[in-house]
Amino acid sequence: MTRYRRASRSARVLLPGAVAVVLLAGCAQGSGGAASAAGSASPAGVSPTGAPPTAGSSVTVAPAPTGGPAPGTLLVADFGSDTVTFVDPARGATGSVVVGTAPYGLALGKDGRAWVATAEGVAVVDTATRRRLALVPYETDTGPVTTGEYRGGGMGIALAPDGRRVYVGVNVPGGNGSLEVIDTAALRVTDTVPVGRRPFDVDVSRDGAEVYATNHDSFDVTVVAAGTLEPRRVEVAPYGTEGGLGSWLKPHYTAVRPSDGKLLLPFEGERLAVVDPRTGRTTVEPMTADTHQHGAAVTADGTLLVVGTGPINPDEDEGPSLTVRAPGGAERVYPLEGPHEDVAVSDDGRTAYVTGGFTRDGYWDGLSVVDLDTGDVRRLAAGSRPLGVVVL
Repeated sequence: MTRYRRASRSARVLLPGAVAVVLLAGCAQGSGGAASAAGSASPAGVSPTGAPPTAGSSVTVAPAPTGGPAPGTLLVADFGSDTVTFVDPARGATGSVVVGTAPYGLALGKDGRAWVATAEGVAVVDTATRRRLALVPYETDTGPVTTGEYRGGGMGIALAPDGRRVYVGVNVPGGNGSLEVIDTAALRVTDTVPVGRRPFDVDVSRDGAEVYATNHDSFDVTVVAAGTLEPRRVEVAPYGTEGGLGSWLKPHYTAVRPSDGKLLLPFEGERLAVVDPRTGRTTVEPMTADTHQHGAAVTADGTLLVVGTGPINPDEDEGPSLTVRAPGGAERVYPLEGPHEDVAVSDDGRTAYVTGGFTRDGYWDGLSVVDLDTGDVRRLAAGSRPLGVVVL
């Protein structure tokens, strides 16, 4: 099943014309202008204008359940709208809350508050009452608020283990991004740290001592010391950097391995870059899915789940999939129908929830629910181009 090969991928860059018909039109840098998203109409009961509510207000499709969300309820970020949607894994969407334009990443606190990276700022949502409590604006100038793959504003987001700080990667169209630090009690940005281009993902070490911004368009991870906020660049480019902004072969999402704190970055279903953030040294291990990869998550026992979005070249590569990689390196690959973006796993580790939103065209308004014991996959309509996902 192993297909670790094809050094020729190093030459794959985004070329005009020829790649326009490929499923993935590339993760290459765009113009940064507004892009309309199909299926972006607001759900029933949500403001049709898309304008966010004032701080502390909310719009819901359905009332919050008594006693808060049931265990196992999902929350997804509706990149195609201005909402987050609550999802019952058995029956679909149960309500939505307006948070701000084009929400991307989500982080969930132990107190039940969700932190949502939108194009306008970081929204704070009480998941028990289903209300938006605040919208914390960015300090970084990201230009006009827009939608689409290259919009400015928050992308990856993570909470410190003690819940006192939120870290959000802020995209600046056409330039380097920033990591903004939010005081969760004061609800304001306290610090801004320069990082690379398009910070797709943000992660925090288990002890909270370091923050990692995964920068798609600069082939790197910025390692930030949480105490001093000193940044350090670590290049992660197992295929090299040929093609620059036009290259397909860039990092997307990172998982922090629980056993040793090393960073796991999947590439193309062929190579797993294992990065020691202390030394910057990268080793490469083979993967087997042979597909362009985005979202990644890791369980407490070190099992890695990786979303395959589909082929760069349908004549050579495999279709969308979910890879489940055991700590020892053995992989199971579950085929999926259509592109997907990110993944979360149930508390018991038996079910994966894979969002169908996708940052490129070809997305759909729902999730794939994957039974990791049997391999059965069930599609569930929910949300509007959902990207980020957490289990409540």
